[in-house]
Amino acid sequence: MLTIKTFTFNPYQENTYLLYNEFGNAIIIDPGMYGDQEELELLAFIESNNLKPKFLLNTHCHIDHVLGNSFVNEKFGLLPQFHEGELPILIAVQNYAPQMGFRYEISPIGETFLNEGDSISLDNDELKIILAPGHSPAHVCFHSFAQKFLIGGDVLFRNSIGRTDLPGGNHQQLLDSIKEKLYSLPDDTIVYPGHGPSTTIGFEKNSNPFIRG
Repeated sequence: MLTIKTFTFNPYQENTYLLYNEFGNAIIIDPGMYGDQEELELLAFIESNNLKPKFLLNTHCHIDHVLGNSFVNEKFGLLPQFHEGELPILIAVQNYAPQMGFRYEISPIGETFLNEGDSISLDNDELKIILAPGHSPAHVCFHSFAQKFLIGGDVLFRNSIGRTDLPGGNHQQLLDSIKEKLYSLPDDTIVYPGHGPSTTIGFEKNSNPFIRG
């Protein structure tokens, strides 16, 4: 069974997720640490709980979700896994980060890419890959059918949706992803978004002002 630890990092207040099981094995999703203090916060939690990170996953590759990729690679030897369609987005970060005043350690590029329907297995636990583009060209979400949760990145927020005014964004595509891919999940599925508080599929279907179920 997976336990979910949420960290909120960097000037964008991005949610970094650490998922870990009873065996002490862990998955790091969207590491957004910026600066020594935030890196140490993540590291201290991992060390104090004797966790062993086995996977580094990115829902997508905007700057606030990949700032910590290099640190995780350096400390744990993990290469990031994301959809291949996000490669141009990741490569662009190293060009615009200095213009935005960010100190950015260039993320390594993984040897394995994620595709719709793939699974990430951590001992007895499984996360299914859902391709949900629109906020970015090849955004993915990670769904636990057994535990009824979704690590949703920047697709669906509590009473809101992801931005589509960034490079690679497409508003109609985002709405289609939410309606077809996310709203088809059980209503009691908990959504852990890339920013802000968690929500549920059922709550958003009934009250989200941008797209109702």
